[in-house]
Amino acid sequence: MTTFETTDDAVIWRGDGETLVVQAWGRNSLRVRGNPAGDVLDTDFALLEPESVPVAITVEGETATLTNGAITAVLRAWGGLDHQTGYHVFQCTVEFLDADGRTVLKETGGALKYKARHFRPLAGASHHLRAAFESAADEKLWGMGQYQQTVADIKGNIFELAHRNSQVSVPFVVSSAGYGFLWHNPAIGTAAFGANRTEWIAESTQQLDYWITVGDTPAQISAAYADATGHAPMMPEYGLGYWQCKLRYWNQEQLLEVAREHKRRGLPMDVIVADYFHWPKMGDFRFEEEFWPDPAAMVAELKEMGIELMVSIWPQISTASENFQAFKKDNLLVRTEHGTALQMGFLGPSMFLDATNPRAREAAWDVIRRNYHDLGVKIFWLDEAEPEFGVYDFGNYRYHAGTVLEVGNVYPQAFSRMFYEGQRGAGQEEVVNLVRCAWAGSQRYGALVWSGDIHSTYEDFRHQITAGIHMGVAGIPWFTTDIGGFHGGKTEDPDFHDLLVRWFQFAAFCPVMRMHGARHPGHKIFAADGSERCDTGGPNELWSFGEEVYEILSRYVHFREALRPYTRRLMTEASESGQPVMRGMFHEFPDDAACWELTDQYMFGPDLLVAPVVQPHATERRVYLPVGAAWTDFHTGVKHEGGQWITAAAPIERIPVFTRNGALSEFIGVI
Repeated sequence: MTTFETTDDAVIWRGDGETLVVQAWGRNSLRVRGNPAGDVLDTDFALLEPESVPVAITVEGETATLTNGAITAVLRAWGGLDHQTGYHVFQCTVEFLDADGRTVLKETGGALKYKARHFRPLAGASHHLRAAFESAADEKLWGMGQYQQTVADIKGNIFELAHRNSQVSVPFVVSSAGYGFLWHNPAIGTAAFGANRTEWIAESTQQLDYWITVGDTPAQISAAYADATGHAPMMPEYGLGYWQCKLRYWNQEQLLEVAREHKRRGLPMDVIVADYFHWPKMGDFRFEEEFWPDPAAMVAELKEMGIELMVSIWPQISTASENFQAFKKDNLLVRTEHGTALQMGFLGPSMFLDATNPRAREAAWDVIRRNYHDLGVKIFWLDEAEPEFGVYDFGNYRYHAGTVLEVGNVYPQAFSRMFYEGQRGAGQEEVVNLVRCAWAGSQRYGALVWSGDIHSTYEDFRHQITAGIHMGVAGIPWFTTDIGGFHGGKTEDPDFHDLLVRWFQFAAFCPVMRMHGARHPGHKIFAADGSERCDTGGPNELWSFGEEVYEILSRYVHFREALRPYTRRLMTEASESGQPVMRGMFHEFPDDAACWELTDQYMFGPDLLVAPVVQPHATERRVYLPVGAAWTDFHTGVKHEGGQWITAAAPIERIPVFTRNGALSEFIGVI
């Protein structure tokens, strides 16, 4: 009997019905697939076809090794009589080593008959899968996308592999042990990072599929991951400045007057937003004429002011929409397995567009192109992109690509893809679209992810700092939040003013600086015939919160504009080498153990250490300055040596920021 088969770049093992393939997949990287009922499938959910790389393969009896640059996989097979069952059984486990021969990760195994790849059959060709690994108990892990918590090192945490409003599951982690790991499976499931074992669970899947790479630094791992799943395009110039938004500008003149006032005050603005329910019915994908009588003229006037218009698009199709019957007839909507076909009831019953269906993407984009893009709209806000089912009963929905249990997490990637490919096909060269959710590979479709409908509290504010870092680790370099939070902010509340200022300062050092929120009190809106429309929130412009607040906010808007060359440089690094814009301290200082534990400070690119004020009405905060650099206070010019904690002054107008080794010295004292 032959234990292993080999090809130019892969080792194949077969036994007890399973086919296991370990294959070189990019520099210093491997892809592992296992199918319990046949040959492995060539799924391309996130991974791109890799460049060819030289590999070394050796087979000695029941051991095979595959070395691709700095990573080596050791496959150990075993076959023989199992005395408890009375027949022969066959097994194989995989271990991964770095260039120094250190084990960075290995599948579980041993005398307990614990299967590292445990497939439990379900109906049809699918299986429930549990994949188990042994890893270093003292490793530090970052990544997994956005979960609303302030946990830094996620070792010891359990994560739901599913999307929800303000939860973005991107199953990629970077370890302090020197590896990056992608669970290349869009199934609903669980990831558990225990001290004794790491487990990945897919509720329903046809095969095991993961990708692993090694690197000496997090920066090397980020670069390899971008090569494997796609690089973000270059951020357009209008992504570098300030974006103005609220819930919601409800008519054309109101929106234009806000833009005009910005210009009268000499305030920079790159983008202004027409939020949801500017349409007649959900899924009509067009402006309602009574409130937006001449969209083309509106877009033209904004462009003369140097401002782009972004419009909100939801994937819901109302049963009352002019597009509903055609989309439902052509099988372009998400299917409900049992009960009523409706999937969302917000402001009327609706179903979701099936973005995993190429025909649905083409049909929806055709309507959007005619009603928006042809009028000059070049930026879209892709809301509800999880999608946000009224009831998260994942087993009750089916996409064109498969059941939601099996492929559900790929939906937001497909939704971003619909717009990116449509815009590029229409001749638009630069694409950035705001989206509420993402999965591995979304970055290559111009996805700017924001953190969802969070609350206007300091607790939620603190969550956004770790969320932005984890998203960057997970390969999504474009991240933003609703400045001030979405729910609960009151325009006249002094406590909210304190939070808004601190959030605004943080946003000046985020990949995209964007104001948004449902401010209170709101106002009812009615059409000329007396019928009610969606409410509009309270004022949310820079001048809406009093002169003292305005003076601070305007200062930071002007600073963000002045910082544009540096921000452009960071976006270039994100596009060309896959580096996060908002970086955990460990990214730049992986050898400083303290940097793997910091939750509320970060690096904005390589040169700026940012420490937002995260407590109400605080006027100072502790900041850690890493070993290996000299640090200059951005406000005072005072220099500090690294490797120490300091207490930084933080009056309401000041966010603690430190420059690394004298970089950007021209900005010292500017804000």
